[in-house]
Amino acid sequence: MLDGMIKTDLKIISTERGSVMHALKISEIGFNNFGELYFSTVKKDAIKAWKLHQQMTLNIIAPVGRVLFCFLDVREKSNTFNKTYKIEMSQTPYYRLKIPPGIWFGFKGIDPGLNLICNVADMIYDSNEILRKETNEINMDWNLE
Repeated sequence: MLDGMIKTDLKIISTERGSVMHALKISEIGFNNFGELYFSTVKKDAIKAWKLHQQMTLNIIAPVGRVLFCFLDVREKSNTFNKTYKIEMSQTPYYRLKIPPGIWFGFKGIDPGLNLICNVADMIYDSNEILRKETNEINMDWNLE
């Protein structure tokens, strides 16, 4: 992983009538503050890239489907400066990934059905703190390894 990222295993409590999928507790490592929670969908083979938050910390989960996340660390003082990281997120295994500010990221839908991402952000969305690039502006292999 990249410097400052935290991967936390999450629990799915299954019952005969359905499941409870944990996401984030105020007592857990990785919780900074609550700003907003939002969901994003991505269709199979569609790529949503690139974004970099300058202040916002993300806590992402993929409660439905499978999603490939790709990252590039551009924080000059980071131990992983200019390194990339790829990870598949789904319910098996089910976990949350904390992403600190200063890392470019994008994601690609893997499953043919619904691919759903949940983000618990530590601040309310502010268009002035986010940077964007087109998908082809960062060289990344979007295939699963």
